[in-house]
Order: sequence, then C-alpha cells, then structure tokens
Amino acid sequence: MKNKIKLEDLSKHLFWDVNINELDPQRNRKQIIHRVLDYGSIDDWYIIQNYYGIKKIAAVALTIKDLDRRSASFISLISKIPKEKFLCYSTKQSTQKYWNF
Repeated sequence: MKNKIKLEDLSKHLFWDVNINELDPQRNRKQIIHRVLDYGSIDDWYIIQNYYGIKKIAAVALTIKDLDRRSASFISLISKIPKEKFLCYSTKQSTQKYWNF
C-alpha cells in the first residue's frame, strides 16, 4: 500500500448499492478490487494499483470465483500468474450461460 485511497474518486457506478463512506479499503478490499476489475475504468484501475499494488490485487483476484474471465486474463498478464490458477477458471458456475459473448 503506497498511497492513501480515496474511494470517492472511484467511479460512482461501482458502488451504487452501498454507502461508499462505510467501505473500509482493507476490510472490503475484495469487493473493491472485484468491482474495479470487472466494471471499472482505466482511471479506477490506476487508483487501486497505486494503493494496493499489483501483487495484492493479484492475490485477491486469485480468490474471486465469479471474476470475469477477461479481468482474470488482464491481471494474469500483468502479474505473470497463469490464468488457470484463478478460481474463476477452475470453478464451474452452477447455472449455464445461454449466451456466449
């Protein structure tokens, strides 16, 4: 953790369902990282990268079962961790997707 994170600087659509003032960057890091990886902009990425660092983001991303595969591929490339190690690649979803986008 290099800098202080200002959660209010992240895109508003990421946390539409929670009070952003009640989020703790350490306690809620999995939720914050997951939302930024799946739905955030490049500016949101730079904010969490400056705060958590690549290693911490990758460590958290490894444990997210429903991480988007594109997000997993992105963090896999940056962190040099094989994408097959991510839970989203090794865990099957209980419901089948009907549309393959």
